[in-house]
Amino acid sequence: MKDLKYLTAYSTPLCAFIGLTYQDVWVWLTPIYAFVLVPIIESILPVNEVNIDSQEKEDKQSLHWTDFLLYLNIVIVYCILLLTLTTVTTQETSLAELVGLIFSAGIVIGSNGINVAHELGHRKSKIERTLGKLLLLPALYMHFYIEHNYGHHLKAATPEDPATAKYNQSLYSFWVSSIYKQYTNSWRIQMDLLKRANNSFLSFKNDMLWYHIFQASYLFVAYWFFGSLGLMVVIFAAIAGFLLLETINYIEHYGLRRKKLPSGRYERVREVHSWNSNHVFGRIMLYELTRHSDHHYRANKKYQLLDYHDISPQLPYGYPTSMVLSLLPPLWFKIMNKRVPADQRP
Repeated sequence: MKDLKYLTAYSTPLCAFIGLTYQDVWVWLTPIYAFVLVPIIESILPVNEVNIDSQEKEDKQSLHWTDFLLYLNIVIVYCILLLTLTTVTTQETSLAELVGLIFSAGIVIGSNGINVAHELGHRKSKIERTLGKLLLLPALYMHFYIEHNYGHHLKAATPEDPATAKYNQSLYSFWVSSIYKQYTNSWRIQMDLLKRANNSFLSFKNDMLWYHIFQASYLFVAYWFFGSLGLMVVIFAAIAGFLLLETINYIEHYGLRRKKLPSGRYERVREVHSWNSNHVFGRIMLYELTRHSDHHYRANKKYQLLDYHDISPQLPYGYPTSMVLSLLPPLWFKIMNKRVPADQRP
């Protein structure tokens, strides 16, 4: 019964549904909930550092009902998108309502789409990985699968990783560099994979090519059924969604660096190379993403099995609160720079 707490992850799309149903000021419920109410709740609830015992881990290692909580997000994300498109193209909406609905859909794409896609993308099952890619489609960020799994997890907390924010780098600078370099890195990794397998650019094994075909088809379908307004909605909702992802990327490794060994290689990724947060509400609504230190230490662990390590650097606030603070670079630097271990600063 303890795992029922993960139903909290559905609270974000529920807020989006309420906004779609009642409109008016309610269209802003999702961003207010995610970035105002959740930080307040996190500040009230205690921090939970407890790890589940070995017997529980063994029970949840195989297919567990908590896995189906992830799969349900596919239905939820696409339903919210469809309802949003139907609402804005068939009903009178003001500019403020339109912006609120798009932003809300983008938050759902980020929290219940990309976040869950990240979890499923690490699974061994091909079906689960495919479901993860399906959740990346509305964000127009399918290349994330390649760069994250074949790039980021190898180079996290190094200068070569575009998804690791540098010490004193602002969020807005990070958005530009990370988005551009992750995309170009994805092509570089894909071409290297094709070359190793002696496959050509036009091979069926060129996943990057397929991703562009799928994403172009998605945009075409949105335009065909919902017109230019529908096309605008899915594009801006996607932008909101992947900016949410990049903001999380920013806080996950900010300022942390792995040591370079005499051999020229970097030390292996350890629990000290990602920021951890045990603020309980953010943990459960993001499927334990905030225990990111253990995720990088053992990337194949399911979200419900992730542990807290007391040697991991700790965020002073939960992920939602940290995301808000990162929007204000001077405040973020003041809070976080002193927490970056001295031996990892430039």
